[in-house]
Amino acid sequence: MITTSYAALLPSGLQAADVLAARRIGGARSHAKRVTPNRDTDAMEIEYDDDPRRVQRDVVRRWLTTEAYWGRWRGDADIDASIDGSWRVVGAYRADTGELVGFARAVSDGVGFAYLADVFVVAEARGQGVATGLVRTMIDDGPGALFRWTLFTADAHGLYRKFGFGPADETAMVRVAGDLVAR
Repeated sequence: MITTSYAALLPSGLQAADVLAARRIGGARSHAKRVTPNRDTDAMEIEYDDDPRRVQRDVVRRWLTTEAYWGRWRGDADIDASIDGSWRVVGAYRADTGELVGFARAVSDGVGFAYLADVFVVAEARGQGVATGLVRTMIDDGPGALFRWTLFTADAHGLYRKFGFGPADETAMVRVAGDLVAR
């Protein structure tokens, strides 16, 4: 009989007990903070944090209802429900002011599959690697590093390719959404 330790499959620094505890409380919450200094001396320093209590929901609501090309029909209650129902959320914050400048969330079974959604960076923070930091923190630095991830994008294929995303294989199918606006 061959046995493999679950801990041996986890990314460096992540303990099996952390993953199991996250499953018990309904989500992956490491509250890991990381400040990433930018290469430009005038650029802002960004802190990535997966504490859902820190998310500035007014910023997320405003961006998703006015700037996103997807799901603008969602109201505040819908957006709050999507954040609350997420397996994990990651915010990108200015280190000097604490202002939310980027956001990503994931839905997952907590075992081996996750869906990345609602990834955005506000206009003034674009071009500084914030989106790369968000995706890295969400996928590579979190408890879902070994999961099969999916997402939809119309304009950020280059970003996601850096993290191993590519066209779906022949096993993937998608059911197109109905008219959610009219519901």
